[in-house]
Amino acid sequence: MSPPGPSTKPAGIGQSLPRNEDATLVRGEGRYTDDLSLDGQLHAVFVRSPYAHGVIRGIDVVAAREMPGVVAVYTAGDLEGQGYGALTCNVDIANRDGSPMKRPLRRALTADKVRYVGDPVAVVVARSAVQARDAAEAVALDIEVLPAVTSAEEALAPGAPALFDDVPGNLIVDYQFGDSAKVSAAFAAAAHVARLRIVNNRIVVNPLEPRAAIGTYDRKSGRYTLHAPSQGAFGMRNGLASAMGVPHARMRLLTGHVGGSFGMKSAVFPEYVALLHAARLLKKPVKWTDQRSESFVSDHHGRDMVFEAELALDARGRFLATRFNGFGNMGGYLSPVGPMMATLNIGKNSIGMYRTPLVEVRTRCAVTNTVPIAAYRGAGRPEGNYFMERLIETAAREMGIDSAALRRRNLIPVKAMPWRTPIGTLYDSGDFPALFARALEAADWKGYRARQRASRKAGKLRGRGIGCYLEVTAPPSNEMGGIHFEADGSVTIVTGTLDYGQGHWTPFAQVLTSQLGVPFDKIRLVQGDSDRLVAGGGTGGSKSIMASGSAIIEASEKVVEKGKLLAAHFLEASAADIEFAGGRFNIAGTDRAIGIMELAARLRTAQGLPDGLPATLDVDHVFKAAPSAYPNGCHVAEIEIDPETGQVEIASYVMVNDFGTLVNPMIVEGQLHGGVVQGIGQAIYELTSYDEDGQLRTGSYMDYAMPRAADVPFFSFISQGVPTSTNRVGAKGCGEAGCAGSLPSVMNAIVDALAPYGVTHLDMPATPLSIWRAIHGNQGAAS
Repeated sequence: MSPPGPSTKPAGIGQSLPRNEDATLVRGEGRYTDDLSLDGQLHAVFVRSPYAHGVIRGIDVVAAREMPGVVAVYTAGDLEGQGYGALTCNVDIANRDGSPMKRPLRRALTADKVRYVGDPVAVVVARSAVQARDAAEAVALDIEVLPAVTSAEEALAPGAPALFDDVPGNLIVDYQFGDSAKVSAAFAAAAHVARLRIVNNRIVVNPLEPRAAIGTYDRKSGRYTLHAPSQGAFGMRNGLASAMGVPHARMRLLTGHVGGSFGMKSAVFPEYVALLHAARLLKKPVKWTDQRSESFVSDHHGRDMVFEAELALDARGRFLATRFNGFGNMGGYLSPVGPMMATLNIGKNSIGMYRTPLVEVRTRCAVTNTVPIAAYRGAGRPEGNYFMERLIETAAREMGIDSAALRRRNLIPVKAMPWRTPIGTLYDSGDFPALFARALEAADWKGYRARQRASRKAGKLRGRGIGCYLEVTAPPSNEMGGIHFEADGSVTIVTGTLDYGQGHWTPFAQVLTSQLGVPFDKIRLVQGDSDRLVAGGGTGGSKSIMASGSAIIEASEKVVEKGKLLAAHFLEASAADIEFAGGRFNIAGTDRAIGIMELAARLRTAQGLPDGLPATLDVDHVFKAAPSAYPNGCHVAEIEIDPETGQVEIASYVMVNDFGTLVNPMIVEGQLHGGVVQGIGQAIYELTSYDEDGQLRTGSYMDYAMPRAADVPFFSFISQGVPTSTNRVGAKGCGEAGCAGSLPSVMNAIVDALAPYGVTHLDMPATPLSIWRAIHGNQGAAS
């Protein structure tokens, strides 16, 4: 439970208040999973496959079991017959012929074959982490190495190594959306077709906090407890119960502070099952903390898809249809959302702000001998927007139309709202033309040529890029909104979303203060204890303030309903005469009133309340899932390139965003800074590379580049919001939008700068080497 906030300022929706949790975190007093130690705990280390693909012929654990401090060594055979379930994929996507997708079985420890470097095959438990690590190195693996395949295209080729007997040709799903005949007719009638082969590069997630967990088992109650970082205690609890083969009531999930996740920590990982198994058999808590070198090969990765993207236009540059035909790499197993990003989310998010009448998406998802792919900040939404914006930029250049003018003539006008897209989504609000115009003005679009000349004089190449985006956020899910008036005079919000860096406490408290007038500094927040929750969709899809905020509003209304009945009793009036405003219950037309905090205090000592009156103001409410929302924006980046080295410097970055209602503008801007920087990392720095044997070449920070503070400019952030009607707050979600805007704006700017050299496309990451090669491979065009 978070302690009461320090601020005594008036607080409400729309104010930029500092985050309540920051003082604790900055002082180093955060309590993350690895900070926890339980009495008598043992330590676990996992033995992972050093090969990308192979048949397990034997695992010799005799030497490891005899090493000092070792308590147990478990392999897949030890977990068999214990009633444990499989680790499952939660999305269900049909093949184009209507048949179901393939769902290859995944257990906590693999028994038959290893399918990627890092695949866990055994766990060593010892009295110290050092002893467990030493013993893990003594486990001897007898693996018959097989050929490996690391890209989806190669995995689907005839004769490719097969990962699973029940997944013919490695094909998980052959997905298709859209009317192929109509789309083909639109392309046949088009005056121009822009085409690009676009690689969306694989990303290693790299949160600040590595994964960690402590498993315990209570023999009397038969209950498991897992302390672990998550994105929602309620959902993770349910997933763990399924994986352990027990009812939900026999599982508890506890999450403290979480040092970043970006989608990755939402999954039930195989390590958690093995830890709980060990805790039950050994009758002691078992703790595990990943090392960064292991994280590179054991955490889920993100992105990794390749598409042939096409945009059909008429002679005036109006969009007629888009077509996306590509491949999604699933890795060695299916993560809980594995196929979703390269299929459903491409179609929904490629439409963007534009009046595109037809969309077709064809995706073949394949298993490969790589780390499994899961959600990563945006989970298919930045990818869809990126594909579309690169196509628009290409079409503009090929047709000789100014790229801003081409976008402007295809934007959905305000008068057309609500707008039904060809994918079936319904945009309820937004002023795309006004937002677009403001972004160009803020970026000084008209003054660009002078800056370009100045760069040229300095020996630099300058480019500018636009990145318009519209995301489909808030995947529908129920969410809890509990409001509890505590004995110490504080008020606790209980909700099932989970803060892993966003700063939920402050904006949630602002919503509650706005609704009930509860003192801001008296508000606490509970999110990470599954036993305290009656529902919870968790944090993901940029929906926290929409879901939890709406839940808090509805719960507040129920508090007021109860409060009117109770205030009428204490004020000796009719409930029909009680009004509520500003935290006080008043008898209409009089000065007689009682504050909500005073009312809660009187209830704690009240004796003999009449029948029919509530005994408390406490409410546990579940907000029913709201429709998706549609945050949108326009980001404009200007970059400089040193042609001698290929080094990119971001000279300026302007973003105008529509997130609907902003509960805390400062926190929203911080979320955008983080998302933009992650997008810049993918666009320029982050390269995940496997060799032909499936070994990860980029398995440490010596090989995998991350963006740093010195690599980014000060950002210009402008909000131009139109509140949405899809949820009670009017918010649209902001957590992942930075990636959606930065990928296309930065890459469009880089290609623009390289245009004098005949460069029309460059795949991410645009490293200095790839840029240098692009320049020197096209010297004739520049001259």
